[in-house]
Amino acid sequence: MEKAKAAGRQPWKKVQFSPASTGPLNGLRVVDLSRLVAGNMASLQLADAGADVTKIEPLPAGDPLRAWQQDGIQTFWSVYCRNKKSLALDFRHDQSIGILTRLIDRADVLIESFRTGTLESMGLAPAQLHQRNPGLIILRVSGFGQTGPYSHRPGFGTMVEAMSGFASRTGEVGGGPLLPPVALADMVSGLYGSNGIMMALQSRQKTGLGQVIDLALLDSMVSVLGPDAFDYAVTGAVKQRVGNGSNTASPRNIYQTSDHHYIAISASIQSTAKRLFTAVGAGEMIEDPRFSNNAARVEHQAEIDKIIGGWIAKRNRQEVMTIFESEGITAAPVNDIADNAADPHFIERGIYVAAEDMSGSEVAMHQPLPIMQNNLGRLRFPAPTLGQHSRSLLAEAGFHDDEIDQLIADHAIAHQPD
Repeated sequence: MEKAKAAGRQPWKKVQFSPASTGPLNGLRVVDLSRLVAGNMASLQLADAGADVTKIEPLPAGDPLRAWQQDGIQTFWSVYCRNKKSLALDFRHDQSIGILTRLIDRADVLIESFRTGTLESMGLAPAQLHQRNPGLIILRVSGFGQTGPYSHRPGFGTMVEAMSGFASRTGEVGGGPLLPPVALADMVSGLYGSNGIMMALQSRQKTGLGQVIDLALLDSMVSVLGPDAFDYAVTGAVKQRVGNGSNTASPRNIYQTSDHHYIAISASIQSTAKRLFTAVGAGEMIEDPRFSNNAARVEHQAEIDKIIGGWIAKRNRQEVMTIFESEGITAAPVNDIADNAADPHFIERGIYVAAEDMSGSEVAMHQPLPIMQNNLGRLRFPAPTLGQHSRSLLAEAGFHDDEIDQLIADHAIAHQPD
């Protein structure tokens, strides 16, 4: 808890959860059956914009995202399940499908991330759901998609980051592939998912009909790798790992300063490269055929690194950044979270905010995005405890009090009062 208290002393912008706040998606009903990151990332975007997101969590432990903890605190859950409500359901109970059906019947959006075919085996195939609710938008999140020879495989982000080609591109020259230290495939896929839902909502306004969105983490991850397929078709060559450099842009790298910090530079635009060479005392480089244009510089990046890296290594971070900023050079310090917590830009923009949860503990998190003129994203309430809203959500769906009491008594659902 001392670490949590220390985090509370950071200069995060203090905000309050405001349950009465509304947003552009106010009234949109979302039933979220997904687990872990990708589906939760998608529903977070909707929840932050005012949608009523109901997390259906499996008993007894709930969404496995709750288990991703730091010092016993559900940090992932607290950030990515804010603005959502929780209904705890025993999926093995003989009444579970009936409960789900009644909730989905009145929903605008259904999000699921089961292994391909599971929804069908539950009697909740999209065609059946659309017979009952023609306007329902169904986001199906999976590792490899609903079709194809790998569709049956379980698909965590790690598998996708490896198979997509991302890991093969990441790592030091001559070294092995590297996986990202964050749930990158899930995060990217979640953003695609929420975008797909918004497009489907727009389509529904015209047709009155819902959609089935086949969101594969693999497809999403491939999309962020640039023109890899086209490059391969043109050259027949597989791009090799280049560390912090680039196969397509130069100068571009990370360099260590004399005080053991790091500076990242991306200066491939001709005018910027010229200013950079001048700033490090090597203005004549821009006239050298090896460095006179971007394509040539890519071929001679090692020589550029030696000159720029040697200059930076003799100066501290503040000195380097002061010179680069005055010369209009596109460079930035390599920050960690401690740097960002004290950075005046992060503080002024409120990139991180902190609000007290139900226990009185302070939750530090990124603010709702994107930032809009009328501040349409809101923090309405903290991430729920398991089953916190089971009773109220079923009541809203038309269940009578005696029905709910019986479901609790039968252990079909669990309810934890606010």
